Amino acid sequence: MPKTNHKPFVIGVAGGSGSGKSTVTREVLASIGSEMAAVVFQDDYYLDQSHMTPEDRRKTNYDHPDAFDWPLMAQHVRALRNGEAIEMPVYDFAADNRSSKTITVNPAPVIVVEGLFALYDAKLRSMMSLKIYVDTASDVRFIRRLQRDMAERGRSAESVINQYLETVRPMHKQFIEPTKRNADVILPHGANGPAVDIITTKVQTLVRDLNRS
Repeated sequence: MPKTNHKPFVIGVAGGSGSGKSTVTREVLASIGSEMAAVVFQDDYYLDQSHMTPEDRRKTNYDHPDAFDWPLMAQHVRALRNGEAIEMPVYDFAADNRSSKTITVNPAPVIVVEGLFALYDAKLRSMMSLKIYVDTASDVRFIRRLQRDMAERGRSAESVINQYLETVRPMHKQFIEPTKRNADVILPHGANGPAVDIITTKVQTLVRDLNRS
């Protein structure tokens, strides 16, 4: 990684479940090279639930801000900005609990913070240089979530539908959608090509400028 005296450029990528946040993050990484970016996935910062029974863990509302370990996440983003590596937690959705494993994330010129509530917390937002909200129609988001949870998390269609109706949809309206107000850029129709191209071009220019410093 090139040495620079500049603080890293921190990008927040928020949006509802299935909105296309991961697509935006992948495009940013592809545009500058993965070695130039550190990615912090908010999905891995759910609170440790080792003290709870499996039955109680399954009742956790994963779409509420209180489900996240905000102090640890802020600490890790701050460390990356200061040029320090972190041990990012890994969340095991099959066990509804934090895994014993961690992933080493090294500092980089660009830091991407991706998650439902990436633009929710004021401390996190204060460290961001660019705040993006990916805005996608609710029916599209639901279909994507259904496909992902069944394929990757071993969920049944019935459980995904029930969770969507009971918590995902109301929490999105109450907590996630209002964070659009905190965004510098709102991507309509999800991770649409022209909008993502503008963002990746901006980040590419930034990285080139850092390399010249």
